[in-house]
Amino acid sequence: MTRPDAGEEALHEFLADPAHLTQDLPTAVTRCAKALGLRHAVVYLVDLQQRHLVPETEVAPPLPVDGSLAGWAYRTQALRVEESDSGGIIAWLPLLDGAERLGVLAVHEAALTSASLCRGRALASLLAMMITSKRSYEDSFVQHTRTARMRLPSEMLRAFLPPRTIGNDRVVSTAVLEPAYELGGDAFDHSLGRTVLHVSVIDAMGHNLASGLTSAVALAACRNARRNGGELPELVDAVDSALAQWLPEQYCTAVFAQLELAGGLLRWYNCGHPAPLLLRDGQVVTDALECDADPPLGMPSRLTTEPRRVHEFPLEPGDRVLMYTDGVTEARTREAQLFGLERFADYVIRATAGGELAPETLRRLIHSILDSQTGQLRDDATILMFEWRPPAP
Repeated sequence: MTRPDAGEEALHEFLADPAHLTQDLPTAVTRCAKALGLRHAVVYLVDLQQRHLVPETEVAPPLPVDGSLAGWAYRTQALRVEESDSGGIIAWLPLLDGAERLGVLAVHEAALTSASLCRGRALASLLAMMITSKRSYEDSFVQHTRTARMRLPSEMLRAFLPPRTIGNDRVVSTAVLEPAYELGGDAFDHSLGRTVLHVSVIDAMGHNLASGLTSAVALAACRNARRNGGELPELVDAVDSALAQWLPEQYCTAVFAQLELAGGLLRWYNCGHPAPLLLRDGQVVTDALECDADPPLGMPSRLTTEPRRVHEFPLEPGDRVLMYTDGVTEARTREAQLFGLERFADYVIRATAGGELAPETLRRLIHSILDSQTGQLRDDATILMFEWRPPAP
Protein backbone atom coordinates (compact mmCIF):
# COMPACT_ATOMS: atom_id res chain seq x y z
CA MET A 1 0.00 0.00 0.00
CA THR A 2 1.43 3.39 -1.03
CA ARG A 3 1.80 5.88 1.81
CA PRO A 4 0.84 9.55 1.11
CA ASP A 5 3.80 11.92 1.01
CA ALA A 6 4.33 14.70 3.54
CA GLY A 7 2.47 17.25 1.40
CA GLU A 8 -0.59 15.04 1.09
CA GLU A 9 -0.61 14.32 4.82
CA ALA A 10 -0.35 18.04 5.61
CA LEU A 11 -3.25 18.77 3.24
CA HIS A 12 -5.36 16.06 4.90
CA GLU A 13 -4.64 17.65 8.29
CA PHE A 14 -5.62 21.07 6.96
CA LEU A 15 -8.92 19.81 5.54
CA ALA A 16 -9.70 17.84 8.72
CA ASP A 17 -9.21 20.94 10.89
CA PRO A 18 -12.65 22.64 11.31
CA ALA A 19 -10.90 25.99 11.79
CA HIS A 20 -10.24 26.31 8.04
CA LEU A 21 -13.99 26.61 7.41
CA THR A 22 -14.14 30.03 9.08
CA GLN A 23 -10.83 31.50 7.93
CA ASP A 24 -10.68 34.42 5.50
CA LEU A 25 -9.39 33.57 2.05
CA PRO A 26 -5.83 35.03 2.30
CA THR A 27 -5.24 33.13 5.54
CA ALA A 28 -6.63 29.92 4.07
CA VAL A 29 -4.43 30.31 0.97
CA THR A 30 -1.32 30.79 3.10
CA ARG A 31 -2.10 27.80 5.34
CA CYS A 32 -3.01 25.51 2.49
CA ALA A 33 0.02 26.48 0.39
CA LYS A 34 2.26 25.82 3.37
CA ALA A 35 0.56 22.47 3.99
CA LEU A 36 1.27 21.50 0.39
CA GLY A 37 4.89 22.58 0.62
CA LEU A 38 4.46 25.44 -1.86
CA ARG A 39 6.60 28.54 -1.48
CA HIS A 40 3.89 31.19 -1.98
CA ALA A 41 0.48 31.53 -3.63
CA VAL A 42 -1.83 34.49 -4.44
CA VAL A 43 -5.45 34.42 -5.62
CA TYR A 44 -6.52 36.86 -8.35
CA LEU A 45 -10.28 37.26 -8.90
CA VAL A 46 -11.67 38.59 -12.16
CA ASP A 47 -13.62 41.84 -11.92
CA LEU A 48 -17.30 42.13 -12.85
CA GLN A 49 -16.59 43.17 -16.45
CA GLN A 50 -13.76 40.64 -16.89
CA ARG A 51 -11.16 43.28 -17.72
CA HIS A 52 -8.86 42.94 -14.67
CA LEU A 53 -7.57 40.25 -12.34
CA VAL A 54 -7.59 41.68 -8.82
CA PRO A 55 -5.35 40.13 -6.11
CA GLU A 56 -6.97 39.14 -2.82
CA THR A 57 -4.03 40.71 -0.97
CA GLU A 58 -2.33 44.08 -1.34
CA VAL A 59 1.07 42.59 -2.15
CA ALA A 60 0.52 42.84 -5.90
CA PRO A 61 -1.25 45.18 -8.36
CA PRO A 62 -4.23 44.18 -10.53
CA LEU A 63 -3.36 42.62 -13.87
CA PRO A 64 -5.13 43.12 -17.21
CA VAL A 65 -7.04 40.15 -18.59
CA ASP A 66 -5.91 41.26 -22.04
CA GLY A 67 -2.15 41.72 -22.16
CA SER A 68 -0.78 39.62 -19.30
CA LEU A 69 0.26 36.01 -18.91
CA ALA A 70 -2.14 35.72 -15.99
CA GLY A 71 -4.89 36.93 -18.28
CA TRP A 72 -3.83 34.39 -20.90
CA ALA A 73 -4.30 31.61 -18.33
CA TYR A 74 -7.75 33.01 -17.53
CA ARG A 75 -8.78 33.39 -21.17
CA THR A 76 -7.64 29.93 -22.27
CA GLN A 77 -8.31 28.09 -18.98
CA ALA A 78 -4.82 26.59 -19.22
CA LEU A 79 -1.52 26.68 -17.31
CA ARG A 80 0.98 29.42 -18.12
CA VAL A 81 4.48 29.78 -16.64
CA GLU A 82 6.89 32.73 -16.52
CA GLU A 83 10.06 33.78 -14.71
CA SER A 84 9.62 35.89 -11.58
CA ASP A 85 11.38 39.24 -11.19
CA SER A 86 12.42 38.14 -7.70
CA GLY A 87 13.82 34.81 -8.88
CA GLY A 88 12.21 31.47 -9.49
CA ILE A 89 9.08 30.99 -11.54
CA ILE A 90 5.37 31.81 -11.39
CA ALA A 91 2.84 29.22 -12.48
CA TRP A 92 -0.53 30.77 -13.42
CA LEU A 93 -3.38 28.31 -12.89
CA PRO A 94 -7.03 29.00 -13.79
CA LEU A 95 -9.54 29.02 -10.94
CA LEU A 96 -12.61 27.15 -12.21
CA ASP A 97 -15.87 26.31 -10.49
CA GLY A 98 -17.09 23.72 -12.97
CA ALA A 99 -17.32 25.75 -16.18
CA GLU A 100 -17.32 29.14 -14.43
CA ARG A 101 -14.09 31.17 -14.57
CA LEU A 102 -13.38 32.82 -11.21
CA GLY A 103 -9.85 34.10 -11.79
CA VAL A 104 -6.33 32.67 -11.54
CA LEU A 105 -3.96 31.38 -8.91
CA ALA A 106 -0.31 32.49 -8.93
CA VAL A 107 2.00 29.82 -7.48
CA HIS A 108 5.54 31.08 -6.81
CA GLU A 109 8.20 28.37 -6.72
CA ALA A 110 11.98 28.18 -7.00
CA ALA A 111 11.51 25.65 -9.81
CA LEU A 112 8.53 23.92 -11.34
CA THR A 113 8.44 20.16 -10.84
CA SER A 114 5.74 17.61 -11.55
CA ALA A 115 5.08 17.39 -7.80
CA SER A 116 4.76 21.15 -7.28
CA LEU A 117 2.57 21.45 -10.39
CA CYS A 118 0.28 18.69 -9.13
CA ARG A 119 0.03 20.38 -5.73
CA GLY A 120 -0.64 23.73 -7.38
CA ARG A 121 -3.51 22.24 -9.36
CA ALA A 122 -4.90 20.67 -6.18
CA LEU A 123 -4.69 24.04 -4.44
CA ALA A 124 -6.48 25.78 -7.33
CA SER A 125 -9.32 23.24 -7.22
CA LEU A 126 -9.67 23.55 -3.45
CA LEU A 127 -9.65 27.35 -3.52
CA ALA A 128 -12.22 27.52 -6.33
CA MET A 129 -14.66 25.54 -4.19
CA MET A 130 -13.85 27.70 -1.18
CA ILE A 131 -14.40 30.94 -3.11
CA THR A 132 -17.72 29.71 -4.50
CA SER A 133 -18.97 28.75 -1.05
CA LYS A 134 -17.95 32.06 0.57
CA ARG A 135 -18.68 34.71 -2.06
CA SER A 136 -22.47 34.53 -1.58
CA TYR A 137 -22.20 35.91 1.97
CA GLU A 138 -18.80 37.64 2.25
CA ASP A 139 -18.92 41.17 0.82
CA SER A 140 -15.13 41.28 0.50
CA PHE A 141 -15.38 39.11 -2.63
CA VAL A 142 -17.93 41.47 -4.20
CA GLN A 143 -15.91 44.55 -3.27
CA HIS A 144 -12.77 43.07 -4.82
CA THR A 145 -14.50 42.41 -8.12
CA ARG A 146 -16.17 45.82 -8.55
CA THR A 147 -14.45 48.82 -10.04
CA ALA A 148 -17.38 51.28 -9.78
CA ARG A 149 -20.41 52.04 -7.62
CA MET A 150 -23.48 49.99 -8.47
CA ARG A 151 -26.96 51.51 -8.75
CA LEU A 152 -29.87 50.04 -6.79
CA PRO A 153 -31.74 48.42 -9.75
CA SER A 154 -28.55 46.67 -10.82
CA GLU A 155 -27.76 45.56 -7.27
CA MET A 156 -31.22 44.04 -6.93
CA LEU A 157 -31.21 42.29 -10.29
CA ARG A 158 -27.67 40.90 -10.04
CA ALA A 159 -28.66 39.18 -6.80
CA PHE A 160 -30.97 37.01 -8.92
CA LEU A 161 -28.52 36.16 -11.70
CA PRO A 162 -26.85 32.73 -11.90
CA PRO A 163 -23.12 32.19 -12.61
CA ARG A 164 -21.97 33.49 -16.00
CA THR A 165 -21.12 29.99 -17.21
CA ILE A 166 -22.48 26.53 -16.45
CA GLY A 167 -21.97 23.21 -18.18
CA ASN A 168 -21.30 19.49 -18.14
CA ASP A 169 -19.95 16.91 -20.60
CA ARG A 170 -22.84 17.54 -23.04
CA VAL A 171 -23.45 21.28 -23.02
CA VAL A 172 -22.00 24.61 -21.98
CA SER A 173 -24.04 27.78 -21.52
CA THR A 174 -22.49 31.20 -20.98
CA ALA A 175 -23.81 34.78 -20.76
CA VAL A 176 -22.74 38.42 -20.41
CA LEU A 177 -24.76 41.47 -19.43
CA GLU A 178 -23.92 45.18 -19.74
CA PRO A 179 -23.83 47.92 -18.54
CA ALA A 180 -22.47 46.12 -15.50
CA TYR A 181 -23.27 48.75 -12.88
CA GLU A 182 -26.39 50.46 -14.26
CA LEU A 183 -28.73 47.69 -15.40
CA GLY A 184 -32.32 48.43 -16.31
CA GLY A 185 -34.48 45.42 -17.06
CA ASP A 186 -32.33 42.80 -18.82
CA ALA A 187 -31.75 39.43 -17.18
CA PHE A 188 -30.75 35.89 -18.09
CA ASP A 189 -31.01 32.48 -16.49
CA HIS A 190 -29.62 29.03 -17.19
CA SER A 191 -29.83 25.83 -15.20
CA LEU A 192 -29.02 22.16 -15.67
CA GLY A 193 -31.55 19.43 -14.93
CA ARG A 194 -30.87 15.72 -15.11
CA THR A 195 -31.81 15.53 -18.78
CA VAL A 196 -32.27 19.14 -19.97
CA LEU A 197 -30.69 22.56 -20.07
CA HIS A 198 -33.05 25.43 -19.19
CA VAL A 199 -32.21 28.88 -20.59
CA SER A 200 -34.01 32.21 -20.70
CA VAL A 201 -33.30 35.81 -21.68
CA ILE A 202 -35.61 38.59 -20.45
CA ASP A 203 -35.97 42.26 -21.41
CA ALA A 204 -38.36 44.27 -19.22
CA MET A 205 -40.08 47.52 -20.20
CA GLY A 206 -38.25 50.65 -19.09
CA HIS A 207 -34.92 51.35 -17.39
CA ASN A 208 -35.73 51.87 -13.72
CA LEU A 209 -36.38 50.00 -10.50
CA ALA A 210 -39.78 48.82 -11.76
CA SER A 211 -38.02 47.25 -14.76
CA GLY A 212 -35.65 45.42 -12.46
CA LEU A 213 -38.58 44.25 -10.35
CA THR A 214 -40.33 42.96 -13.47
CA SER A 215 -37.32 40.88 -14.50
CA ALA A 216 -36.77 39.68 -10.93
CA VAL A 217 -40.38 38.51 -10.63
CA ALA A 218 -40.16 36.82 -14.04
CA LEU A 219 -36.98 34.97 -13.04
CA ALA A 220 -38.43 33.92 -9.69
CA ALA A 221 -41.70 32.70 -11.23
CA CYS A 222 -39.86 30.69 -13.87
CA ARG A 223 -37.53 29.07 -11.34
CA ASN A 224 -40.38 28.32 -8.93
CA ALA A 225 -42.38 26.53 -11.61
CA ARG A 226 -39.30 24.68 -12.86
CA ARG A 227 -38.27 23.51 -9.37
CA ASN A 228 -41.81 22.35 -8.69
CA GLY A 229 -41.55 20.02 -11.67
CA GLY A 230 -43.29 22.20 -14.28
CA GLU A 231 -42.62 21.68 -17.97
CA LEU A 232 -41.87 24.51 -20.40
CA PRO A 233 -45.53 25.59 -20.92
CA GLU A 234 -46.05 25.80 -17.14
CA LEU A 235 -42.94 27.98 -16.80
CA VAL A 236 -44.28 30.55 -19.26
CA ASP A 237 -47.76 30.47 -17.68
CA ALA A 238 -46.22 31.03 -14.26
CA VAL A 239 -44.44 34.19 -15.44
CA ASP A 240 -47.61 35.54 -17.06
CA SER A 241 -49.61 34.88 -13.89
CA ALA A 242 -47.00 36.36 -11.54
CA LEU A 243 -46.71 39.59 -13.51
CA ALA A 244 -50.50 39.90 -13.77
CA GLN A 245 -50.84 39.49 -9.99
CA TRP A 246 -47.93 41.54 -8.68
CA LEU A 247 -47.02 44.02 -11.44
CA PRO A 248 -50.18 44.40 -13.54
CA GLU A 249 -48.92 47.49 -15.44
CA GLN A 250 -45.55 46.00 -16.36
CA TYR A 251 -44.46 43.66 -19.13
CA CYS A 252 -41.36 42.07 -20.60
CA THR A 253 -40.24 40.21 -23.70
CA ALA A 254 -38.44 36.89 -23.31
CA VAL A 255 -37.31 33.62 -24.82
CA PHE A 256 -37.68 30.51 -22.65
CA ALA A 257 -36.02 27.36 -23.97
CA GLN A 258 -35.17 23.78 -23.05
CA LEU A 259 -32.53 21.61 -24.70
CA GLU A 260 -32.71 17.82 -24.38
CA LEU A 261 -29.15 16.83 -23.54
CA ALA A 262 -29.32 13.31 -24.96
CA GLY A 263 -30.92 13.95 -28.35
CA GLY A 264 -30.42 17.68 -28.91
CA LEU A 265 -34.07 18.65 -29.39
CA LEU A 266 -34.53 22.36 -28.72
CA ARG A 267 -37.97 23.61 -27.62
CA TRP A 268 -38.73 27.27 -26.96
CA TYR A 269 -41.33 30.00 -26.54
CA ASN A 270 -40.75 33.44 -28.04
CA CYS A 271 -42.69 36.12 -26.17
CA GLY A 272 -42.21 39.27 -28.25
CA HIS A 273 -38.41 38.89 -28.32
CA PRO A 274 -35.73 38.86 -31.06
CA ALA A 275 -35.44 35.35 -32.51
CA PRO A 276 -32.43 33.22 -31.45
CA LEU A 277 -29.65 32.54 -33.95
CA LEU A 278 -28.32 29.10 -34.87
CA LEU A 279 -24.63 28.76 -35.76
CA ARG A 280 -23.60 25.52 -37.50
CA ASP A 281 -20.35 24.66 -39.28
CA GLY A 282 -19.09 28.24 -39.18
CA GLN A 283 -22.17 29.99 -40.52
CA VAL A 284 -25.62 31.19 -39.53
CA VAL A 285 -28.41 28.79 -40.48
CA THR A 286 -30.76 31.40 -41.93
CA ASP A 287 -34.28 31.46 -40.47
CA ALA A 288 -33.73 28.16 -38.61
CA LEU A 289 -35.13 29.55 -35.35
CA GLU A 290 -37.27 32.33 -36.83
CA CYS A 291 -40.95 32.25 -35.89
CA ASP A 292 -43.83 34.64 -35.39
CA ALA A 293 -43.42 35.91 -31.85
CA ASP A 294 -46.24 35.69 -29.32
CA PRO A 295 -47.21 38.77 -27.27
CA PRO A 296 -44.86 39.92 -24.47
CA LEU A 297 -45.38 38.56 -20.98
CA GLY A 298 -47.59 40.37 -18.48
CA MET A 299 -50.05 43.07 -19.49
CA PRO A 300 -50.06 42.44 -23.32
CA SER A 301 -50.86 38.75 -22.81
CA ARG A 302 -54.21 39.74 -21.27
CA LEU A 303 -55.26 41.45 -24.49
CA THR A 304 -55.44 38.23 -26.52
CA THR A 305 -57.09 34.83 -26.13
CA GLU A 306 -54.68 33.06 -28.48
CA PRO A 307 -52.58 30.36 -26.75
CA ARG A 308 -48.81 30.69 -26.82
CA ARG A 309 -47.00 28.45 -29.30
CA VAL A 310 -44.09 26.16 -28.57
CA HIS A 311 -41.46 25.71 -31.29
CA GLU A 312 -39.07 22.80 -31.87
CA PHE A 313 -35.81 22.33 -33.76
CA PRO A 314 -33.30 19.43 -33.69
CA LEU A 315 -29.72 20.53 -33.03
CA GLU A 316 -26.63 18.78 -34.34
CA PRO A 317 -23.46 18.18 -32.30
CA GLY A 318 -21.38 21.37 -32.16
CA ASP A 319 -24.32 23.71 -32.81
CA ARG A 320 -24.26 27.02 -30.97
CA VAL A 321 -27.46 28.96 -30.22
CA LEU A 322 -27.33 32.70 -29.53
CA MET A 323 -30.04 34.46 -27.53
CA TYR A 324 -29.81 38.22 -27.04
CA THR A 325 -31.68 41.43 -26.30
CA ASP A 326 -32.12 44.24 -28.80
CA GLY A 327 -29.59 46.37 -26.91
CA VAL A 328 -26.90 44.28 -28.64
CA THR A 329 -27.96 44.82 -32.24
CA GLU A 330 -29.11 48.42 -31.64
CA ALA A 331 -25.84 49.56 -30.08
CA ARG A 332 -24.14 52.22 -32.19
CA THR A 333 -20.52 52.44 -33.25
CA ARG A 334 -18.44 55.63 -33.16
CA GLU A 335 -19.48 56.14 -36.78
CA ALA A 336 -23.13 56.24 -35.58
CA GLN A 337 -23.85 52.94 -37.33
CA LEU A 338 -25.88 50.17 -35.74
CA PHE A 339 -23.76 47.27 -34.49
CA GLY A 340 -26.34 45.11 -36.25
CA LEU A 341 -27.23 41.44 -36.38
CA GLU A 342 -24.80 40.64 -39.21
CA ARG A 343 -21.77 42.06 -37.40
CA PHE A 344 -22.88 40.36 -34.19
CA ALA A 345 -23.15 36.92 -35.84
CA ASP A 346 -19.95 37.37 -37.85
CA TYR A 347 -17.95 38.05 -34.69
CA VAL A 348 -19.11 34.82 -33.06
CA ILE A 349 -18.49 32.83 -36.26
CA ARG A 350 -14.90 34.05 -36.54
CA ALA A 351 -14.24 33.32 -32.85
CA THR A 352 -15.69 29.83 -33.25
CA ALA A 353 -13.52 29.17 -36.29
CA GLY A 354 -10.48 30.13 -34.24
CA GLY A 355 -11.30 27.55 -31.60
CA GLU A 356 -12.09 30.11 -28.93
CA LEU A 357 -13.89 28.92 -25.80
CA ALA A 358 -17.52 30.02 -25.59
CA PRO A 359 -17.11 32.17 -22.41
CA GLU A 360 -14.13 33.95 -23.95
CA THR A 361 -16.03 34.59 -27.17
CA LEU A 362 -18.79 36.43 -25.30
CA ARG A 363 -16.35 38.32 -23.08
CA ARG A 364 -14.52 39.72 -26.08
CA LEU A 365 -17.74 40.34 -28.00
CA ILE A 366 -19.35 42.47 -25.29
CA HIS A 367 -16.09 44.41 -24.91
CA SER A 368 -16.04 45.01 -28.65
CA ILE A 369 -19.56 46.45 -28.44
CA LEU A 370 -18.70 48.63 -25.45
CA ASP A 371 -15.42 49.86 -26.91
CA SER A 372 -17.12 50.84 -30.18
CA GLN A 373 -19.52 53.18 -28.35
CA THR A 374 -19.20 56.94 -28.30
CA GLY A 375 -20.67 56.92 -24.79
CA GLN A 376 -22.93 54.76 -22.68
CA LEU A 377 -25.02 51.99 -24.22
CA ARG A 378 -28.45 53.24 -25.24
CA ASP A 379 -30.01 50.09 -23.78
CA ASP A 380 -29.00 47.05 -21.76
CA ALA A 381 -27.18 44.44 -23.83
CA THR A 382 -27.45 40.77 -22.90
CA ILE A 383 -26.07 37.77 -24.77
CA LEU A 384 -26.49 34.11 -23.87
CA MET A 385 -24.92 31.35 -25.93
CA PHE A 386 -25.13 27.60 -25.42
CA GLU A 387 -23.33 24.87 -27.30
CA TRP A 388 -24.51 21.27 -27.56
CA ARG A 389 -21.54 18.94 -27.61
CA PRO A 390 -22.59 15.36 -26.79
CA PRO A 391 -19.89 12.70 -26.39
CA ALA A 392 -18.90 11.00 -29.61
CA PRO A 393 -20.60 7.63 -30.09
